[in-house]
Amino acid sequence: MTSISINSFEEIIIPASAHPLVAHATGSSRLVRTLLGERVEKTPVWFMRQAGRSLPEYRALRSQGSMLDACLTPELASEITLQPVRRHGVDAAIFFSDIIVPLAILGIEVEIAAGRGPVFARPLSTAADIARAVEIDPALVRERGEAIARAVELTTDMLAEESESRGEPLPLIGFAGAPFTLAAYLVEGGPSKDHLAARRLIHEDPAAWNALTEWLARVTGEFLALQVASGASAAQLFDSWAGGLPPEDYRAAALPASAASLDAVRALPVPEGAGIDHIPLVHFGVGTGEILRDMASIGIDALGVDYRVPLDEAARRVGSHLTLQGNLDPALLFAPAGVRDAAIERILEAGRSARAHVFNLGHGVPMQADPDAISSVVRTVHGWRSA
Repeated sequence: MTSISINSFEEIIIPASAHPLVAHATGSSRLVRTLLGERVEKTPVWFMRQAGRSLPEYRALRSQGSMLDACLTPELASEITLQPVRRHGVDAAIFFSDIIVPLAILGIEVEIAAGRGPVFARPLSTAADIARAVEIDPALVRERGEAIARAVELTTDMLAEESESRGEPLPLIGFAGAPFTLAAYLVEGGPSKDHLAARRLIHEDPAAWNALTEWLARVTGEFLALQVASGASAAQLFDSWAGGLPPEDYRAAALPASAASLDAVRALPVPEGAGIDHIPLVHFGVGTGEILRDMASIGIDALGVDYRVPLDEAARRVGSHLTLQGNLDPALLFAPAGVRDAAIERILEAGRSARAHVFNLGHGVPMQADPDAISSVVRTVHGWRSA
């Protein structure tokens, strides 16, 4: 497989002329335009975790094999990515993968345990463990990432077909886990309610912590750049556990690595004819109301806001220079339609406080959600017009 060069799109995975930003005009899609600050007539909408367990067609497709197998089988990953686009009519696809996939590509032994999440066979519980791990070259993510590149290419081809039937371009969003969230999993060995092992390491051995998060910033950057180089038109950095840190610790021990992780995407020149001057970047975290201003400070285009902070308040905290994304409480997918629609309208009105607004949930789609309720949200958002 050809390695990614950050110097020219002509040398990476697909030629510049074949990138969807050019070949499929995804730079003119409602989502990309909105992420870059344009107010469009119809608010774009997509959902975190829109591809997956809430869909019966997903469960039928995934009746055999592991989650990692699905992520690393291009035909399966691309079909799963497209399922919610076809069913719900959302304005973008989010690449079906998992934040621990680049670690698995690097040879770190991990499985996604049903009902629990990522579980690592050998947690990085000591400075020596971390020192051995960071010896692994992050560039191996792209050198061994042929399955990811192929899955992205297949997905964007399928999105182009869907775009033709709709008469509008549909972009693919790439994503990766932020260094703090990945480090929290690695140090703990799996999910944790309080991330105590990570929080302890920050203060107990800051040199080891910095070495780990600096390395993870490069791993995340390689994974994001691989997706964008292969055809994604935007990228989102997920920091699922950032809200578990006190603001001062987040600024010192997490934010610098998050900022660095986006450098690989920023270094990719946009192909000529894309109609945009850079790849849109989104930053999202859970429970991050106290650090929204910090999260907004790393040169992003859009800030994802979870369901705990109203969008007009988020705009007040971070300023009007960013697009905001969010933020329906996923619990409202189970509410009566009238209650849900009223909440959607409040969010759309609050989103007018930002320079532009992408509608989303304030976290991921719950497994138990009714697909019809999700589709109803899309119809309500698309049917809304501000006065």
